[in-house]
Amino acid sequence: MEKTVSEAIAYRRSTRVYKDIPIDTQKVKQCLVNAALAPTSSNLQLWEFYHVTDKEKLKRLAEACFNQSAAKTAQQLVVIVARKDLWKKRRQANIDFINKAYDKEGLSERDLRRKKMATNYYKKLIPTVYTDFLGILGMIKYGVFQIMGLFKPIYRQARQSDMRIVAHKSAGLAAQNFMISMAAIGYDTCPMEGSDTLRVKRILKLPRGAEINMVIGCGIRDEKGIYGKRFRIPFEEVYFEV
Repeated sequence: MEKTVSEAIAYRRSTRVYKDIPIDTQKVKQCLVNAALAPTSSNLQLWEFYHVTDKEKLKRLAEACFNQSAAKTAQQLVVIVARKDLWKKRRQANIDFINKAYDKEGLSERDLRRKKMATNYYKKLIPTVYTDFLGILGMIKYGVFQIMGLFKPIYRQARQSDMRIVAHKSAGLAAQNFMISMAAIGYDTCPMEGSDTLRVKRILKLPRGAEINMVIGCGIRDEKGIYGKRFRIPFEEVYFEV
């Protein structure tokens, strides 16, 4: 039986060693379908998921992950990729979706206003935030927004580095959806930041604009694959009701 959300969260541990037992590729793929349902900034979905099952590529990726056991013993690997460079394509996909959703006769004034507001968001605001040239435009926008922010609340993360962070945050949310979904069906994972990202990109033949968010080992945990009891800072030190 599939675990509840709370059970899956409690069950999930970063598993460093996996049993030599195959896992169902289609079940892992379904967990990636769940990953694609994660919340994402402006619904741009600036992510891609590379589900690696080929033995030779698994071996090469494990080497690129410094042969750490979480990669070397994994039955499959999932590479979460941030694609900030695809913002124009994903922006247009949202515009097309909005136009299709409102493509009907007799729209009310309220619906027409909502359609206009949504399309203006993607046609005007998104290009304003994402357009850049060698980081120069981003710095100019950042300075202008800081000045405007003296007089009213305003979005301040306008630099190229800020938008990279936004893309990686969304990719991280998708990764968490994936790992909790895997835990729910009794599969284990280990998110790895330790990798030679350039080599990972070459193995997967990714374009220059793609960025590796994390590599996730997948399999069934070995008893020695969980390194001790879970440790967390006391909740009282991280929780603040205001």
